[in-house]
Amino acid sequence: MSGEESYTAPAAGEYPRQNAPPPPLSKGGYDVNIAVYHSLVKFDEARKISSRPDLDTATFVLSQFPKAESRVALIDSVTSSRVTYGQLSASIRSLACGLHHALGVRKGDVVFVLSANSILYPVICLAVLSVGAVITTANPVNTASEIAKQVRDSGAKLAVSAPEEIHKLNPTGIPTILTTRPSSGDDVLSVEELIESCADSSESLPNTEVTQSDTAAILYSSGTTGTSKGVVLTHSNLISVIELLTLYVDASSSENDVFLCFIPMFHIYGLVFFGLGLFCRGITIILMQRFNFQAMIDAIEKYKVNNIPAVPPVILGLVKSGGGSDLSSLRRIGSGAAPLGKDIEDAFREKFPWVELRPGYGLTESTGAATCIITDTDAKTHPGSCGMLMPRFSAKIVDIETGEGLPPMKEGELWLKSPTIMKGYLGNQEATEATMDEEGWLKTGDLGYIDEDGFLYIVDRIKELIKHNGYQVAPAELETILVCHTEILDAAVIPMEDEAAGQIPVACVVKASTSQLTEDQVIQFVASQVAPYKKVRGVKFINAIPRSLAGKILRKDLVSQFKQQQLFSKL
Repeated sequence: MSGEESYTAPAAGEYPRQNAPPPPLSKGGYDVNIAVYHSLVKFDEARKISSRPDLDTATFVLSQFPKAESRVALIDSVTSSRVTYGQLSASIRSLACGLHHALGVRKGDVVFVLSANSILYPVICLAVLSVGAVITTANPVNTASEIAKQVRDSGAKLAVSAPEEIHKLNPTGIPTILTTRPSSGDDVLSVEELIESCADSSESLPNTEVTQSDTAAILYSSGTTGTSKGVVLTHSNLISVIELLTLYVDASSSENDVFLCFIPMFHIYGLVFFGLGLFCRGITIILMQRFNFQAMIDAIEKYKVNNIPAVPPVILGLVKSGGGSDLSSLRRIGSGAAPLGKDIEDAFREKFPWVELRPGYGLTESTGAATCIITDTDAKTHPGSCGMLMPRFSAKIVDIETGEGLPPMKEGELWLKSPTIMKGYLGNQEATEATMDEEGWLKTGDLGYIDEDGFLYIVDRIKELIKHNGYQVAPAELETILVCHTEILDAAVIPMEDEAAGQIPVACVVKASTSQLTEDQVIQFVASQVAPYKKVRGVKFINAIPRSLAGKILRKDLVSQFKQQQLFSKL
């Protein structure tokens, strides 16, 4: 997939049209006449999304299961329990029958799922979708008040909860079943019991008329840059992104590959990969309930893991880790959810030269897709890039001041258009109109540029840019520099108010336990590598950087924390 390849590009965001004359594109896919970038990645005609309007996600995924039912689909990394594709298919059908006939779940009903990763998670998701219901997922570390808000906002009719989390749902009054049988003996129905009781049922699933335009999922954004909102995704969105995922898996993996899952399935990244998409290619998945670095290393060694869809903190951890572990089975590591940075990429490749590092880019609002690097050559010749636009994607780089489309190598806000773009924000027309224009372009809020070969580079979130003396400073750029220091384990850069400069960049640093690193040494380390206006003006040494489970820095939590410290220091 090089920048020299081309294909008949569609009009902005449209599906490819047969026999349509190609617009005048640069080698990077840029149409100078309309300031739009088109995907250069060829999409096999055989892989076109089904035009059946009545196709739903569960039917699509189940139809792609391997014919060999004895093939292992899931392995629990702790218990080593295994689920074959035959067992997975049977469990999905049994649970779907139980949800419909025993619990009365109908088309359009919203089912709320509150659980860490488990072998049952994909079963629950696909069973809910099988009856035409809508799935909404939540982070199990959320508070009871946050969960109550999501239950109300989504209009959930039923909840499925891990036993240890059910106390957070009790105040909502929503009918709830457990994922597994409770150890306490409480008389609460569980998913396990529903599957068993319906395993031999002669009742068939209803012939529910589900269309691709119907809502399939409501996933809530992380809220790292504002109030959490429900992203409405259709069956068409999910089917489209699964097709793209399987295209890239087929291009770079073998049928005997083993994938490791520690990405949370409540997040779009984990849901698309491990809750839905990888089953379409008969992949074996090693499942971790929660992320633990040493447990990840142990799982790679024990199960000879080849592929890991990961996030930047994990890749940084591998770079900083000591030796002694056998990671020779690894062939490929993906990176998403947050910018990785060229220096971290270079350090990773130096330490693990046999492993292909594949950064990508996507948002919940684009069903997790947008760009990806597929060949190791592209990764090495375009370090720091998130890859090229996936098939059926178009993009704009828009000047944040004038609103004009920008040519290659110019920074602006990234706009996207494709069949994977969300339907909108649930019950929030104002936010939807602020994020999507009338032509369906999604305004990502990310600052970036596309080079002359068509590769995307993300600089930072626009709302997180630090305004220093009229200049814009990108925290991600400084963080990439900071974590390359041998004595710095992790770092985040936040804005602090300043009367003279408006804002100043302050580095929050986690240093090694034996380090004697000083504030001045950190400031000088960064200053030697950036323009004067970009250098950090202060340093705070802390024990840990707060991050979401997807690896994103919770910058607003750090800002709030230090504002409180400043307030108390003045009392």
